[in-house]
Parts: sequence; structure tokens; C-alpha cells
Amino acid sequence: MAGRINDDDVRAVRDAVSIDTVVSEYLQLRPAGGGNLKGLCPFHDEKSPSFHVSPGKGLFHCFGCQEGGDTLAFLMKVDHLSFSEAVERLAAQAGVTLRYEEGGYGRASQQGERTRLIEAHKVAARYYAEQLGSPEAEIARRFLRERGFDQAAAEHFGVGYSPAGWDHLTRFLRGHGFSDKELVLSGLSQDGRRGPIDRFRGRLMWPIRDITGEVVGFGARRLREDDNGPKYLNTPETPVYRKSQVLYGIDLAKRDIAKEGRAVVVEGYTDVMACHLAGVTTAIATSGTAFGEGHIKILRRLLMDNSRTEVVFTFDGDAAGQKAALRAFEDDQKFAARTSIAVSPGGMDPCELRVTKGDAAVRELVDSRSRLFEFALRSVVDEHDLDSAEGRSAALEAAAPIVSRIKDGSLQHEYAVRLAGLLGILDTQFVVRRVGQLARWKRDGGGRDGARRPRQSPTHPASPANRAAPPTPGSYGPALHLRSPAHLVERELLKLALQYPHLVAPAFDAYGADEFTAAPYAVVRTVIERAGGTHGADGAYLTRVQEAAPDDAVRKLITELAVESPRHPGGGEPDEAYAGEQLVAVRLAAVRARVAELEGSARRLDAQGQPERAAAVWQELWVLEQYATSLRARGAAAL
Repeated sequence: MAGRINDDDVRAVRDAVSIDTVVSEYLQLRPAGGGNLKGLCPFHDEKSPSFHVSPGKGLFHCFGCQEGGDTLAFLMKVDHLSFSEAVERLAAQAGVTLRYEEGGYGRASQQGERTRLIEAHKVAARYYAEQLGSPEAEIARRFLRERGFDQAAAEHFGVGYSPAGWDHLTRFLRGHGFSDKELVLSGLSQDGRRGPIDRFRGRLMWPIRDITGEVVGFGARRLREDDNGPKYLNTPETPVYRKSQVLYGIDLAKRDIAKEGRAVVVEGYTDVMACHLAGVTTAIATSGTAFGEGHIKILRRLLMDNSRTEVVFTFDGDAAGQKAALRAFEDDQKFAARTSIAVSPGGMDPCELRVTKGDAAVRELVDSRSRLFEFALRSVVDEHDLDSAEGRSAALEAAAPIVSRIKDGSLQHEYAVRLAGLLGILDTQFVVRRVGQLARWKRDGGGRDGARRPRQSPTHPASPANRAAPPTPGSYGPALHLRSPAHLVERELLKLALQYPHLVAPAFDAYGADEFTAAPYAVVRTVIERAGGTHGADGAYLTRVQEAAPDDAVRKLITELAVESPRHPGGGEPDEAYAGEQLVAVRLAAVRARVAELEGSARRLDAQGQPERAAAVWQELWVLEQYATSLRARGAAAL
């Protein structure tokens, strides 16, 4: 069993790598004000960025799904790591040698499973790359040369060769301390009659890396005619490799994708290589599977998905390529980015195009792209006989649903008019109405529970039973009313108390929890008091506050308040004047609430015939009103 990692080493690892450096490996971050950064959350789907990172505090928080924590918490969540695996990942990145409580420094037997599997792939990738230079690998080198790839290109992409013997890699990895169980679990070996044997034998090898650059699997191309296996063989699903969540070339393309706001999706490993070498450095490909939901999430985070960004799909011009393009169209509405298609001439893929016509032809292919909507429309319409009324009607019924999926209303109308032109239907308004009818049907829940598509103007029940129930407030994190204007100043004051304690001390420490009208905020005020208050805040202040929280829900709220930027006018750093305004506002709100409470009590006592008790309450009420007047006139000086 793995030993416990030394606490000092854990702290050293946390301090060695900044949280924004780690997070930016997974998504694009942009300034959010107050020294914070923001991006699209990797833990839930969203259109606008609500995921905030505070480099100064080493924390992240998503205001959409309420996930939050430090660098290690982020790695554990995003890559499904254990705590020790997250520490080991960061330690390797920072060059920190870990000590384990049972003794020894970074012993292989103590590393987490994922760390071991990643290391095995790293060693295997080096082995395969070295084997590409062997006499046996001439067939692999010739394959690369015929497709325009020299040694430098092979080295840049880490291309290698797996020897044709039964267990060359298996024996090599055993010699590096990996167990048979680890080799089979990693997918590098498979069970044979007399023990593990190599999964990949006599093949050209492409290392498949995750978004951080770690090798997690391989794609292997058949080279010999006597190889009865599939043309392409990929690593099976393993604890570190899930083909639905990996894009080949993403490690090389991610920065240019974020910079240019464009991703180019191609079909194969050699296509990615050809595009990058031709100057299209935003090219990526799936690995042995169709482009799907997991791949979309990766690209959306890198693109900071919006209407100014673009995803370009490239497919062969043959029937299979058109079918793949139409499959891609099914996912189009999951992007806010524009989606386009570039169909290569003569059925050539980008690799063949580069060999035949050069680098410029690959760039021109991408530049000549057209909207995916338009391609999908033409592909569907071309399947029908437009010379007959029956053919035009069938084409309309097949193509109108495509146009109805367009989210932009003005664009939907434009394409409906264009569809009428493609079909040769003179009554364009008839087509526009048909598209609108289908759009409303889909928007109102059509297609679910076996509902049939309307052929004429549908009527849709609007009874409460047919409406989706609204989400329950507070299902995730604090209730939504915490952001209402009624609680805004309380929220602001707590943010200042956590982020800039020197601006509100010592006045804040004199505030009672009952001065915070929102119960969760009152709890945070109590937690700050338990942690020693703002007056003695030091470098470990925020940690003490987190540790004093009674449960995870309060800790999440504290993280949220510690990361969210103050609402200081102009977005600059808050100052003492701004802090004083928040202190006064919270106190005034508490005073007004108490005044209203006392006035109600006094009136009830008068009505009950208890003048003496009522007089005492009225006197207390007068004192509070004088205090409120002083607060309004003198501000923080009256506290």
C-alpha cells in the first residue's frame, strides 16, 4: 500500500506550481478583474464563463456548478485522480522529490495507479521512437517518406515503431520495474498463453497525448500484408485512456486554437501531421471513434465558445466523407462557435493533398470552407428529384428540420429563403412558415416521448402538466436569493473580510452574526470569528477560516466569496473608503431591520394597554434612529 506523502512536501508542491498554470492546460483563461481569471467550466456545460481562478489565493470556483478548491482539488476533479496521484502529478511537473511517511523518496511501489500507467506509456513512447531507427523499421520509414514525412516530422510528433516479436516491449518495461498487472492494465500488453505479450507488433506507432501532453495511449497502423489485424489498432479503454475524451494532436494545437479562435477537425493521424506541417497548426483528430460529446467539451473550453470562434470539419469528398459531415452536423447546435466544412477535391484527404499539391493546397482547403448548415442542406436536397412536385415536397420535408435547428432567428429565416430557392419553390413564405412550425414544435418539446413531427400547424397544450418543473433553488451550493440586491452589501462585506481583511478590521470584528440577514452569510461571519477575526489576519488567515467551517457547504461558500471579485466601481482594487461604505451599509440595514421590529413591538404594546413598556421601546427606537442619522451623515466614522 502506498505510504502517506509528507505534509511539508504536499505544501511545497502546492506552492511550486501556480493554479492558473495548471488550469490553463485544460481551458482558455481570460482576465476577470481584480487579478482573477475566468473561463468555461470543465465540470459542466455552459455558454458564458462562470469558472473563476484566483492566482493570488491559489483557488478556483465555478459560480455555475459551485465546484471549487485549490490546485490539487482541481486536478483530482478534472482528471479523476486520488489525492496522492494529484500530488505526484504536480511534483513531477515542478521537479519536487516526494518523501513518503513509510520511508524512501518517490518509490515506484508507492506511486498511485494512474501515475504508474502514465509513466509506463512515457517509457513505451521513448522505446517505440528509438525502434523507428532500427533495420526492421525500414517499412515504417518508407511509409512515412511516401506521405511526405521526414525524420524531423516523425520526431516532432513522436512517431515510432513496434517490433514484430511477441514480447519485446513487455520485456523492456519489465526491466524498468513495471509489473505484468500494470502492463496489461495499461493496454500496452495483453494476456497470452504463457503470460503477457505485446499488444502492438510490427506497426507504425503514434503516441496519443491528453491535453496536458501526457501519453495516455497509442494508435497503430498496419504495415505488412501478413498482418491479419485491423488497419488501425488503438489502445483499448483503460483507466487513463478513453477515446471519447481524447483528441489526437490537442497537446500541440491547444495554444493556437485558443489564440486563433479556430479548430480544424480532420480524420486521421497523418492528416493532423500534414496540416501542422503545412501551417494549419490548429488541426486535431479523434482516435478510433466518431467526433462526439466529449470532444466537443474539450474544444468549447479551449475556444471560450462564442459566435466569434469557429470549428472547421474536413472530410473526403466521397460518400463516406459526406456521411461523416452530416454526423458532425448533428452536433452543430452544441457549439456557440460557427461550424464550417472543408471538402477536399477528388476525395483526397489533407495528407494526400499535401503530397500531391503541396502545403499551400492544404491551407487553401481550410480557407475555402463553407458553412456546415449549407453543406448539410445541399447534401439532403441533392438526394431528391427536384423536377417533380413529389420530389420537391419530399426534399422540403427532409431539409426543413435542418434549417429549423438554427438558433439564430434571422439566420434561420435567411436559410429558409435559401432553401426555397434550392427547391425551386416560388412561395418562399410557405417554406419560411414550415421551418418556423418545425422550430416551434422542437422548442416546445417535439420529438420526445414518441411525439410525431407536425405536418400542419400544430397546437401544443400549455397546461401546467405539460410544462417542465423549474429547477429547485439551492440544489447546488447557496440559494439563488443570496445574489439578490437585498443581500448584496452583506456579500460584498464578507468578500472584503476574506480578501482584504486589513480594510475592514477592526470594525468588522465588532459586528454580530445577527447583523447578516442571510443565514449562510451569518454562518460565514461566525466562522471568521472562530478563525481569530480580521484584526489578526496573516498569510494563513484564509486557511484558518476554511478549516473553521463546519461543513463542505460552508467551505464552498467561503471559497466562492474568496474568489469572486469585489464590485468596486471601475474594477480596480478596493480602498478604505469603499470598505467603509460596505461596513456602513450593512450596519444601516441591520439598524433599519431593528427599527422596524421595535416599531411593531411598540405599537402592539400600545394597543395592549401597556404604556410603560411601550415607552421604553419607543425610547430605544429613538436612540437607534439617531444612530442611523449619524451613520448616514458621518459614514464609517460613526461606527
